[in-house]
Amino acid sequence: MTAKELVQDFYKSDALIDSTIMKEYLHSDAVLDWNSSKGFVQLDYDGLINISEELGRAYVRSKVRVSHIITENDMITVRYSHFVKTIENPREEMLLAHFISIWQVKDNKLYRGYQMSQLS
Repeated sequence: MTAKELVQDFYKSDALIDSTIMKEYLHSDAVLDWNSSKGFVQLDYDGLINISEELGRAYVRSKVRVSHIITENDMITVRYSHFVKTIENPREEMLLAHFISIWQVKDNKLYRGYQMSQLS
């Protein structure tokens, strides 16, 4: 699988709300530098798993709509919008945030990430 295919599969999967799936995609040394509208946070493997678990408790469905994907060797840049359905209202799809992420792939896993997001 190419680095681009790995990233596409990751965002098509339920990894963002299912930590079991998230573990399949993350390198054991994964690190994500995340600049959001609320500030900067650096997440390691465990932090990324915890975020996935938190999202899984809050949302029953997650969908990513990718608008751009650019590849250069083992670096993949993806621009996307993340939509969710809440436990309280599972019929209504809600835009959570817009993202741009750059992932470095190592050993066919997501290894080093840089991400910016803005809440909707």
